[in-house]
Amino acid sequence: MTVAHTGLALSTPTVDDALATLRSKGLRASSARRLLLETLFAADEPVSAERIAAGLDGRLPRSDLASVYRNLETLERLGLVRHFHLVHGPGLYVLAGNERDYLACERCGALRPVMPGALDDVRDAVWKRFGLRPRFNHYPLVGLCEDCT
Repeated sequence: MTVAHTGLALSTPTVDDALATLRSKGLRASSARRLLLETLFAADEPVSAERIAAGLDGRLPRSDLASVYRNLETLERLGLVRHFHLVHGPGLYVLAGNERDYLACERCGALRPVMPGALDDVRDAVWKRFGLRPRFNHYPLVGLCEDCT
């Protein structure tokens, strides 16, 4: 189970910067944490813990899934990693600082990142109508993509 980070996201441009952040917080920069961070830096999209443990489908060394979950929880608590959920399936992880919103197709599972601010008019409409300020970075805006409609 992941624990949501409640502070500011820490932006670390390299694996070594992220490991230095760990050390500065009194935590070990273990080889398992290094491998997890290398995997997240190498990923070209948000990834599940299972794909991280599989080494991005064989591109990197494999890891123990339980260790991946424990380390993701630690890195998320520190603000180095964040997760979000799709319609179905496991949570997906990205490096912190990637504060994009997401659109997801509930039929084919396509995931589309959108730049910050692109959904502000949607947020404003929901706020005006219902008094709720929606966020689409933890749970994406879900619907049917062009191919599935």
